[in-house]
Amino acid sequence: MNATEIVPGEVFIDDRGRTAQLHGIGLQRIGDRWYAWGEDKAAGDRFTAVACYSSQDLGTWRYEGDSLVAGAGELAPDRIVERPKVLHHPDGHWVMLVHLDTAEYTTAHVGYAVADNPVGPYEFVGSERPLGNETRDIGVFQEGDAAYLLSEDRSDGLHIYRLRDDYLGVESIVTTLRQQDRPELGYESPTLVKHDGRYFLFGSDLTYWNMNDNKYAVAATLEGPWSAWRDIAPPGTNTFESQVSVVVPVGDAFVYVGDRWTEHDLETSPLVMLPLRIIGERVVLEWRDRWSIDELLGTAAV
Repeated sequence: MNATEIVPGEVFIDDRGRTAQLHGIGLQRIGDRWYAWGEDKAAGDRFTAVACYSSQDLGTWRYEGDSLVAGAGELAPDRIVERPKVLHHPDGHWVMLVHLDTAEYTTAHVGYAVADNPVGPYEFVGSERPLGNETRDIGVFQEGDAAYLLSEDRSDGLHIYRLRDDYLGVESIVTTLRQQDRPELGYESPTLVKHDGRYFLFGSDLTYWNMNDNKYAVAATLEGPWSAWRDIAPPGTNTFESQVSVVVPVGDAFVYVGDRWTEHDLETSPLVMLPLRIIGERVVLEWRDRWSIDELLGTAAV
């Protein structure tokens, strides 16, 4: 196949001709397609649904349906439901994790939902404050049968938790990372990948809807020690005016996916999707006006 060109900072239009609701995206390869779960921002920051899409080239998107929809309680339309991330459990079912909150951001829970397939619909199971800690922006990481929750705790740094065997709750804290100059804080919107035996943890500073120079740290084990935080992109670019959502492997390469939030028009906030290279312990993210998966892989087939 010839992959569609990706233009960072432009809104993706799905197969229905609508703006693809890929905000706060979770993304992974399943079979011969990528599947993505995003916050549907049709009602601004209030919950409507977690929308699911699929793509063969990360440039054209097919709407698969709503995986999680507004209802009652913690999924009510006046609530905050953010950062949908999905794990494939070893027994075959799928688990979605989301940040759940009130409009005032006072609850700070992680929620769990399950489905028989990646699209869903997902059935909400419940929520928690992991080990009693606040949790806001989240990410997930899976290695073999073990799964991990990455969680920003506004009062105590960025936690890496090991999930229980059923992936529906937190078992223990693996480690907690903090900013060098503000050790009471961590980084939000975390994502984690492994490359050549090292773990690379990415996150964003806490600057509301405004962009900032996102950071990464490196370690040989999840427990650490972790390196000092470094800029993902050239300093002063505010990570090309985006906030990291996920970094995903594509062949032997990686793709950075960040949100370019438009505070008063969240529904049409675009993604910044760029090739990302890892060289030793160094991350290199450079701007491209346009690019494709074929170009990234150096082949005409994905």
